[in-house]
Amino acid sequence: MTEPAYALGVDFGTESGRALLLDLRTGQEAAVSEVAYAHGVIDRELPSTGEQLPPDWALQHSDDWIAVLDTAIPAVLEQVPQAREAVVGLGVDFTSCTVLPVSADGVALFTQERWRSRRHAWPKLWKHHAAQPIADRLNEVAAARGEAFLERYGGRISSEWYFPKLIELWLEDREVYDACHGFIEATDWIVWQLTGNECRQSCTAGYKAMWSQEEGLPSAEFFEAAYPGFDRPAAKLGTEFAPLGTSAGTLRPALAARFGLPESVAVAVGNVDSFVSVPGAGVEHPGTFVMVVGTSICDLVIDPAEVRLPGITGVVRDGILPGLYGYEAGQAAVGDMLAWFIETLAPGAEHASLERAAAAIGPGASGLVALDWWNGNRTILADADLSGALFGLTLQTTREQIYRALLESIAFGNRRIIENFEEHGLKLNEIVACGGIAEKSPLTMQLLADTSGLRVSVPDSTQVPARGAALFGAVAAGAFPDIGSAIAATRPGIARSYAPDADAKAVYDRVYAIYRSLYERLGRTEVELLHELKRIHTERTMS
Repeated sequence: MTEPAYALGVDFGTESGRALLLDLRTGQEAAVSEVAYAHGVIDRELPSTGEQLPPDWALQHSDDWIAVLDTAIPAVLEQVPQAREAVVGLGVDFTSCTVLPVSADGVALFTQERWRSRRHAWPKLWKHHAAQPIADRLNEVAAARGEAFLERYGGRISSEWYFPKLIELWLEDREVYDACHGFIEATDWIVWQLTGNECRQSCTAGYKAMWSQEEGLPSAEFFEAAYPGFDRPAAKLGTEFAPLGTSAGTLRPALAARFGLPESVAVAVGNVDSFVSVPGAGVEHPGTFVMVVGTSICDLVIDPAEVRLPGITGVVRDGILPGLYGYEAGQAAVGDMLAWFIETLAPGAEHASLERAAAAIGPGASGLVALDWWNGNRTILADADLSGALFGLTLQTTREQIYRALLESIAFGNRRIIENFEEHGLKLNEIVACGGIAEKSPLTMQLLADTSGLRVSVPDSTQVPARGAALFGAVAAGAFPDIGSAIAATRPGIARSYAPDADAKAVYDRVYAIYRSLYERLGRTEVELLHELKRIHTERTMS
């Protein structure tokens, strides 16, 4: 590539979004701009009415996403004015499964006056867990019927996914359900706004809607058995899904003018924030455990073989990189668990100062062990009704010790997920971690190394997901023949690396044995204890 060429990556997270301008000749990140969401996570009351939201609800406002496009894209172009005419492609990624009901012309239903006061018309964020009873029912029926598709998802359907959220809408507000043309992933909706074309992609269909290239969607008979009357699963989803890296179209002329870009800019089909981090981090070979560490953790593994191991959140052919099976796992509460700690137990404190104090506490010296289920368990228990726990408290326990125990619980949960992969034949040699916590918390990275026994590397990139989205935008534009070529030409360096400490590993093996025992008891054999506690809480909250 001799002529200047750039691609834009736009990454939509839980609390903010960002745009990145990537120089395709050098792999350098030429400019970055981040925009906080004005509405953030809507989990207390509906903005339009002040109605108190029930427990486990989590919504968003699509105006926040549009503000990212309108603010962040012009901002990065202003930093590198000469790049404007050289931008060839644009890619987007999004938290998933974040979904919203839309009209036939792509308008978010809740923005229409008639539906503004109906909470089911609003976009549901990935961590909307109110559909857990529906997920439970789907799991019960799938197991009873011996549905083969369930094996692709570790044996359990998650409440975070497409159909639990859609059936919740169908059950609780049939008017909104009937009024919407589609129930669409936010990543596909954004692409629709950019191009004017409704183009749903295969990635979220495979991981979040249980679709496969060979078998299609789960059968209407399965859904009818679980929820009589819900017999058209494709009605709001569709049946055609574009492969990753393909073009959904070019920028609408009005948007191109608004952004100051050529109308020829190709827009790639949508993607998931964690999945694009694999190419964004420069990973293209099996054996690497990629962690995207932020509000939650998403774990990604690629391999030429399909192994239907229990407890994962999906294995999909071509789901992350073409020609390989992509495996997804993860932890549901990480950055938001630490934010809870500061807001609740250490108001006014900063993560940096707490980390310094926690780093001075040796392995096992806190006398504590925590279960990292502040937002339920994503992998390998797939149970949103689990809640966090902290053991070993005494009158001498300090807040710094508790903070370290929470960091250790993240590392222990990660080790449990790695063990699950290796117990089923997927050998892992290293960890590549990216995201805000990977960049800002050396202690967490060292704990990941010490508990797992694997080296941890952090790429030299502040915006790995946006970087990966830009690469797919470049491929959609034809700047590279495939995503492998794009990775090879732009692979970032390593910013920091953490080797496991053998002495710390020996201590953590002992603490982890306690964690694993508590994990099995409270997550499996005596799971009803935490479930009943949550039921009581929910009943009293709603009464």
